[in-house]
Amino acid sequence: MATTIRANTFLQRLIGAAALDAAIYEEVETDSGATGQAMSVVVLSSIAIGIGTRGIGGGAGTVAIFGVIALVSWAAWALLMFEVGARLLPGRRTRSSPYELLRTLGFAATPGFAAVLASVPGIAVPVLVGTALWMLAAMVVAVRQALDYETTGRAMVVCVVGWALAMAFALGLGMLFGPRVS
Repeated sequence: MATTIRANTFLQRLIGAAALDAAIYEEVETDSGATGQAMSVVVLSSIAIGIGTRGIGGGAGTVAIFGVIALVSWAAWALLMFEVGARLLPGRRTRSSPYELLRTLGFAATPGFAAVLASVPGIAVPVLVGTALWMLAAMVVAVRQALDYETTGRAMVVCVVGWALAMAFALGLGMLFGPRVS
């Protein structure tokens, strides 16, 4: 008798991605139908980050600006990680397409949902920093699975290099388009 394994629901994937479950990242890597889900996670996470920035001051315009900056920064981070991870530092078993990596990285944005809690004044900075670190950890798992790395260390290097470059990009955008602090 053959056994059938059904895919996890979207909610189960979100919970597994937030819990850094490598099996969930493997599942979305191979499921080309999960591309839309992954992109919706990125958009919702970016909106949550934008809302969370209210806790550090600013109005609706600030929310929109930081939401867009979060979205553009994620895209830059994803592109940089593909270039660094698949082209500059591939492992022996690395065989990946940009779409596989984008799906896993999309679900790795799930911890960004917690950034909405930063809209509470007084806890904004710790929540935003904690969320960023949680997303970094999720990205490490996503990169390791999507690029078929044998070690977590290689995935960490790819993510930290990509994260540093993307954060510099985000900081530059924030300085150019963000509100002036006096």
